[in-house]
Amino acid sequence: MKEIERKFLTTSEAFKKEAHKRTRIAQGFLNTHPERTVRIRLKGDNGYITIKGKSNKSGLSRFEWEKQISLNEAKELLLLCEKGIIEKTRYEVSVGDHIFEIDEFMGENEGLVMAEVELNSEDEVFTKPEWLGKEVTGDIRYYNSQLSLNPFKNWK
Repeated sequence: MKEIERKFLTTSEAFKKEAHKRTRIAQGFLNTHPERTVRIRLKGDNGYITIKGKSNKSGLSRFEWEKQISLNEAKELLLLCEKGIIEKTRYEVSVGDHIFEIDEFMGENEGLVMAEVELNSEDEVFTKPEWLGKEVTGDIRYYNSQLSLNPFKNWK
């Protein structure tokens, strides 16, 4: 129940040609407290509830618990979420032994494209694709919970 991931911006849309999967996601937060977030997600035809703890000092890892719930339950819970529903398309790209999840945001966060890779340890080595840009791991502005409160369009 520990998530270890690194986050990056992208330098191009080349990942779209390499993607083996594409999924629409809508998500909201029942709680965006800095110590914990509670997220409701519609991912394709599935619903999920996820609880995440506070990130460690490096921003690489934190507690994560997720459970699949029915699509109807997720839709109902999404109505209870705080203001700021996140909408995005997720592309999955296999690179070496890892799968990168690249989120292209829409709505209030349009223009933001972010790639994540989950790791087994904080010092795990992985192949970086050519379209991987600046690392933003640990920068809380890029957490989805924060994007729901302070959308990317407001940054400029």
